[in-house]
Amino acid sequence: MKQVTKLMIQDYKIKELECDFMGFHLNEEDIATFHHLIIPNRKGGPYARWNGAILNGDTSHPYLHLIEAVDYEKFCFITSEMVDMNIKGFLDPENLQHINEVLCQFEEEHGLDRGKGGKYLIKAEYRKRIL
Repeated sequence: MKQVTKLMIQDYKIKELECDFMGFHLNEEDIATFHHLIIPNRKGGPYARWNGAILNGDTSHPYLHLIEAVDYEKFCFITSEMVDMNIKGFLDPENLQHINEVLCQFEEEHGLDRGKGGKYLIKAEYRKRIL
């Protein structure tokens, strides 16, 4: 795990709250990942606090990238809320509620969508959030 990820977990009290930047459960057994917010990894985005959010590697992180591929506008909204919390320096329940509302909208709009293999795009674990 990169040092910046460890520092962000500590600074944002991720372990104590057991919550990531999207409102998903994140505890000791889960994989905490660094998500590039402003400059993506594929474009050489740095692993820097100002450019990152801590997400659950099994749920919120892959879910956010699915949303990016399916509904870029909702992806941008969620990203904006995470950037706002990054600037504030704490996980704000109001931002988390806004993210949850957009996730609920996405699930309502795409809940029956299927991928190439015929499986639902939105996995059951993507619908389980703290809020």
